[in-house]
Amino acid sequence: MRRLMIIFMLLSLGAGMAFGLSGALRLSWTPATVMAEPSGTAPQRTAVASPIGSVTMDRHTHRLDVAARAVTDAVEGQNAGGVLKVIVGEGGAGKDYRLDRTATGLTLTAASEAGAAAGLYSVADQIRSGVPVATGPVTPKLGLRLTDVGSVGREPDAARWSKGTDYSLNSDIVTGTLLPRAPWVDRAEVEKVAVQFRQFVDHSAAQGYNGVVVPGFLEYVTFANVGDGHAVYPAGDPHIARAQAMVTAFEPVFRYASDMGMRVYFMTDMLALSGPLEAYLAKQTDQWAVYQAGLRELFASMPFASGLMIRIGEGGSAYAAPGWDYFSRIAVTTPEKVRAMLKAFLAVAAESDRDIIFRTWTVGVGAVGDLHTNPDSYEEVLGDLADPRLIVSTKFTLGDFYSHLPLNTTLAVGDQRRIVEFQGRREFEGFGSLPNDLTALHASALRQLLAGNPHIEGVWLWTQEGGPLRAGPMTLYLRTGFWQLYDLNVYAMGRLARQPDTDPGEITADWVRRTFSTDPATVAAISRMFASSRAAVTKGLYLTPYADNSVKALGLEPPPMMWIFEWDIATGDSAVLSSIYATGRDHVDETIAEGERAVAIAAEQYAGVAATDPATWRDPDLREQLLDSLAYQKDLYGTLGAYRTMFLRRAQWLDTGSATARAQWKAAEIAYREARDVYVREYDGDVDLPAYNFTAADLGSERSDRDPAMAILARVLLGLLLVSILVPWRPVRSLWRAAIMPWKAPSAPDRTGRWIAILFPAAALLLSREIYTWFAAPAHLLVTLGSWVLFALVARLLVRGRDPYALWTVIGGVALLRTVLLLAVLAVRGPGLYWFQFWTDPVARTAYVTVAFASFAWLFVAVGSVLRSRYGWSRRRVTGGVMLAAGVPVLAVGALIRSVGLERALSAWNDQMALLPWGLHRILGIVTFLDIPPALPTWIIVTGAALSIIGGLTVAVGGGTAQPDPRTPTPPVAPELDSATSSSPS
Repeated sequence: MRRLMIIFMLLSLGAGMAFGLSGALRLSWTPATVMAEPSGTAPQRTAVASPIGSVTMDRHTHRLDVAARAVTDAVEGQNAGGVLKVIVGEGGAGKDYRLDRTATGLTLTAASEAGAAAGLYSVADQIRSGVPVATGPVTPKLGLRLTDVGSVGREPDAARWSKGTDYSLNSDIVTGTLLPRAPWVDRAEVEKVAVQFRQFVDHSAAQGYNGVVVPGFLEYVTFANVGDGHAVYPAGDPHIARAQAMVTAFEPVFRYASDMGMRVYFMTDMLALSGPLEAYLAKQTDQWAVYQAGLRELFASMPFASGLMIRIGEGGSAYAAPGWDYFSRIAVTTPEKVRAMLKAFLAVAAESDRDIIFRTWTVGVGAVGDLHTNPDSYEEVLGDLADPRLIVSTKFTLGDFYSHLPLNTTLAVGDQRRIVEFQGRREFEGFGSLPNDLTALHASALRQLLAGNPHIEGVWLWTQEGGPLRAGPMTLYLRTGFWQLYDLNVYAMGRLARQPDTDPGEITADWVRRTFSTDPATVAAISRMFASSRAAVTKGLYLTPYADNSVKALGLEPPPMMWIFEWDIATGDSAVLSSIYATGRDHVDETIAEGERAVAIAAEQYAGVAATDPATWRDPDLREQLLDSLAYQKDLYGTLGAYRTMFLRRAQWLDTGSATARAQWKAAEIAYREARDVYVREYDGDVDLPAYNFTAADLGSERSDRDPAMAILARVLLGLLLVSILVPWRPVRSLWRAAIMPWKAPSAPDRTGRWIAILFPAAALLLSREIYTWFAAPAHLLVTLGSWVLFALVARLLVRGRDPYALWTVIGGVALLRTVLLLAVLAVRGPGLYWFQFWTDPVARTAYVTVAFASFAWLFVAVGSVLRSRYGWSRRRVTGGVMLAAGVPVLAVGALIRSVGLERALSAWNDQMALLPWGLHRILGIVTFLDIPPALPTWIIVTGAALSIIGGLTVAVGGGTAQPDPRTPTPPVAPELDSATSSSPS
């Protein structure tokens, strides 16, 4: 009865472990209400000539002169005789204007310089677009239309781009100007940044934007108003002189945007830190008072600044610039901390009538991790935080800038002022290397959001920002590469923010006329290509059955792409690919067909553009670049389509065991490898159209290819082990008997029997774990087999002076039991099925983990039983001995991980096992992304040390021996000890 209770307890522990594991994995998927993807084209028409040829103004400023020049540049070569007369009121405000037709041309009347500039840019746009200039009053719908800083401060370094592995997320635009010592900044480099900034501001103003967000905060601050002025940075600290030099150099650069009528917001992550600042804050009870002083200093040194934008949801080493000792940390992770931070900054903003823009973007860290996607969290954090200077900024998607996502429901709640974030250069959809007209999608989303929330007053469009700057093509907005592809989305949002009801097809056609051609047939062909671009992107880069679900895993919300993990890496890990298949296992054929349809659309797009008359294009180079992009798109979708077919058919075989699925998998694998080789040869190292990275896909495929062979090996080994149970040879039968009834462990046999007790289980352990890891994961073997060896050696030392054979048979027998359980799963369809079911089948996972953990725990019970029954130990000594034997391997594993480094250890293991995305370590960090405590190795060491010390002390002072079990009398010590592990008698 007692033994039945032990078995019940062990299985209960296993069930508890399985339940806890399922709770930690939190794998689920539910259908999502994704945004519709509207599309359409404007009717074909002929461009109209400009009604005006010149501009007269009753006031001249740099801002108005630049705007007027936009008009005269637009009419160049048209020989129109009309005059645009501009009348600007005195002391007026607002951005309204009115256009009236007169006998001599047009009259633009505005109460303010802002309105007059807006009117001039609108007229210039209509002339370039070849449409009639509309007359009447105009009032922009949204008053705040922000942009990023484009490609300012970034240089086209082909050597850095060609590697395709630079995943740095640093977005500073000034680091290229820095010097390591006084005068701290290179004036020639600052002037380059100034020229680029002025170019970008002029272009953005012409497109209708009236605000710019500039990265930076801490690098312009000395904290001179904290304490005696040197509390944070001591006298002589280079941070002070460098910050002062930065202000002197860049204040006039950024002021230009203000002079052009644009609001300037500085942007920072929180916590923003430097080494001395971090040390100072550690001694303070109110860190926000320090940041308040820094913000006052920034506003004083940059008096034109309209406010500060803050993000709390990302940060860390990936965002730091090399050689730049400013960094960030995710530390504002509770509602209370968020509110304390915002109230502190808002108090400073109130002193000078500025704004604080708070971004709700978070990536699952801390209690506010779902602030971006959960209306309840939004209400909890910000619900009653009412301040007229607070603006809340939120992405329009319920997640990151992917397709196949719902509209962000948090944009419908709250009474705060709101702005909506959009991305023109879609980072997850080729970084602007693919035709991707978002106009209709953005228009539909913006209209719905405005209808649902009257507090939305603006947009923030990213022209270049988002993701690593050098992971995609070497396109720098306005300066390098085929940046025109995503300029369409920038242009479109500038118009939609002013007039959300404008027809998206008309916007695209207008942009095509001003960018590529005014020929009606050519405009129509290009517009049709852009109208189908979203269908190509959403079918070529996404797997619909998976993408149309809201997925939860590991407490996070994986994005709707995932099989392309972070930008350009085709992943090969079992967790993602198994889950993708499981969500759409009934739609495999349709999913494969969608990939083929994407290739067909790409081919149609290429053919349509190629059929246009080259003579009708403004610039032959732009035509060639567009055709190159379309050819690249077709090749990319073809390669990805072959890969999707391969891994879906492979998963189908794992799931069903179908011979047909296996044959389809192997055929698809041949097609994939051929397509990949051609694609990589064509685009590898191309900085304009870079090849996607298939390293992870190939690593996963190499392991999957071994599954059938591993299954056969597992069957053979399992068969041998099962047959060995029936073998009448005593040394082998003793192992099985000891595994089940350790209290009846046998007495000493001959020398051969001793070696069998060690080598037979060791060989089974080694071979089974090699099969389990596809003979490809030495890191896993080192930890698992090393732990078995350490446990056995410590246990052997505990019975020094006594014949260890009984102990060996128990440890070896339990090892055989656990090996049989593992092989029974591997024998079906190899390790691939093991992991497929682990990720996708809760019932199978729970059953296996329950039994596997119970058998693992049985090892300690069995060893304790043999120590008590065969070696006469007291219960106290048995407890201590088992603790010591278990603690030493734990201590060793912890020390190993600590010496290697947690991130490095996990990435090495994951690279070899291909369980989680290969890019996770290289881009975001496994430890950071999964929120694994960095102190985990220390915790493991402490746990192992505690078990070892307590166990060792208990063995040392644990009292005398108990009487041996009368049913299995203890034999006398064998005169010949185990030759493999002998020791001197005590």
